[in-house]
Amino acid sequence: MRTISQRELRNDNAAIVRSVEEGESFTVTRRGVPVARLVPISDDALHCERPAKTRPAYSSWPRLRLNTSTSEILDDLRGDR
Repeated sequence: MRTISQRELRNDNAAIVRSVEEGESFTVTRRGVPVARLVPISDDALHCERPAKTRPAYSSWPRLRLNTSTSEILDDLRGDR
């Protein structure tokens, strides 16, 4: 595990992240004191349930049909102003 300073992380961010993607690990120091570790994450940790891929519960509800049009309802509501 390589040790880098916070300044080096800030200045060479893209190269360091590329190295992490390739499997290298880093210990980040501030004023010589270790404060963080940059390590590649495992494929298991990347699994994410995306809410957009699951259908909401209300999608199975039947659609409602009204006897009056939306414009008639809006006209009625606006008339009360």
